[in-house]
Amino acid sequence: MLGAGTWVLAGAWALTGCAGAFVPAGEGEPGRPPAATRAPEAGQPSGGPVAAETPGPSAVPYGATPSSATPPSATPAPAGDCPASGGRVEMGPVETALFARAVVLTLVNCGTAPYPVDGYPSVRVLDEDGDRLPVPVNPGRSMFGDDLGPEAVKLEPGGTLKAVLAWVSTAEGGELIESDALELAAAPDAGARTFPLVGHDLRLMDELNMTAWRRTVPG
Repeated sequence: MLGAGTWVLAGAWALTGCAGAFVPAGEGEPGRPPAATRAPEAGQPSGGPVAAETPGPSAVPYGATPSSATPPSATPAPAGDCPASGGRVEMGPVETALFARAVVLTLVNCGTAPYPVDGYPSVRVLDEDGDRLPVPVNPGRSMFGDDLGPEAVKLEPGGTLKAVLAWVSTAEGGELIESDALELAAAPDAGARTFPLVGHDLRLMDELNMTAWRRTVPG
């Protein structure tokens, strides 16, 4: 079972390719404007549940070499960075095991009223121009945890929910797609944030699996 911060498997297979941190677009990158000056893109639904194969030892490796380096934590969002919906999504460090990759997503109620949640994160894969790439994003399990399905929750101000976003390779996947960023939101049209895939082998992907928002990370 995965912990909300660091998973047991992460220490055994942490990768040099995961040494960079996920940060919202434009924040902390030399020569790039702040995220507040860039036009936001609304999240879009990723579709209904789709069965996907669970990665294992035969999964396609993503090009990184083993290392004892510890993946850094994601850069905290700046104060006051709260969507009008009241639900802000944050991304944790990269977790690795047997060529598989995953991150824990955290939904924070940064507003002042209870925030209703009953579903999955909204995830879009983007290219360098901010256009959407044809990477399937499936509600479903991975080797990092089972998908227990949506649960209706009224998240109180300051409260958090968790979900797992896992990289999946399948024998039928064909050539991997190179991406530049992930656009994440609590739900479609809930105020998206863009996280560049800076210096990561995560830029190469086949498809993604995600679990529903829950109080704790599924095991």
